Amino acid sequence: MPEGKGQPERKGRPERKGRMEGKVAIVTGAGSSGPGIGNGKAAAVLFAREGAKVLLADQVLARAEETLEMILQEGGEASAFEANVIIAEDCRRMVEAAVERYGRLDVLDNNVGISRRGTVVEVLEEDWDFIMAINVKSIVLSSKYAIPKMMETGGGSIINISSIAGLRAHSSTPYTASKAAVIGLTMSMAADHGPDGIRVNCIAPGLIFSPMVAPRMDDDLREIRKSAAPLRTEGDSWDVGYAALYLASDESRWVNGITLPVDAGLTVISPVTYQTLGQQQYVQPV
Repeated sequence: MPEGKGQPERKGRPERKGRMEGKVAIVTGAGSSGPGIGNGKAAAVLFAREGAKVLLADQVLARAEETLEMILQEGGEASAFEANVIIAEDCRRMVEAAVERYGRLDVLDNNVGISRRGTVVEVLEEDWDFIMAINVKSIVLSSKYAIPKMMETGGGSIINISSIAGLRAHSSTPYTASKAAVIGLTMSMAADHGPDGIRVNCIAPGLIFSPMVAPRMDDDLREIRKSAAPLRTEGDSWDVGYAALYLASDESRWVNGITLPVDAGLTVISPVTYQTLGQQQYVQPV
């Protein structure tokens, strides 16, 4: 499937190494909002490639079923589930479905998110509430029902998707506030549930090209975004998916409460970084 206008197709590495063999995962927002591969879809496919059984949760069932088809074609094991994760009962049913279908729950990958532009002066109250519900409340409700099931089998891993907008000012104050809240929520959850053997970590994607942003992009804007970070390359949802795979796997068994930027280094520079470095070039003494 094409990734979008001007984006070469990436499928990730096809090999199966068994990094998640024996694990059961729920991925929320497991479908893509448009043509191509979104963050949830990439994570779900990678989890399945590495041996996990995956419950693909999405408010639009057809999107989850599209991800399911991709996983089945690769020989993985998964199933689709329709859920609106800002509704507590849907989250309860989602977790119960994973346990009923696969016998346990080890990983919860919280992927849903939306954005609205505006300052605190411009934002409508109903938009603020909706963004907070989708971006923050969904994590609370999904985790509320997932954690007790993870405790029954000795622990697990929860991955929350934030954004570098939660670390730096962004053109959408409601989005920035919600993504900063995800980072704070992640730290608190990591402290609360670490003693139960449950690791909770956060990924902060940078200016990746994905189905969610593709309709708003033209070639010039994509080039600006690509050039903004030190690596000068364009990231995509596979980059976020591989970060989620690491945090879901036992390779990260001693990693808890972190926020992992996946941003080509964007958050480590400022508008004057390279000018400053240029002023401080070392001159060999004569």
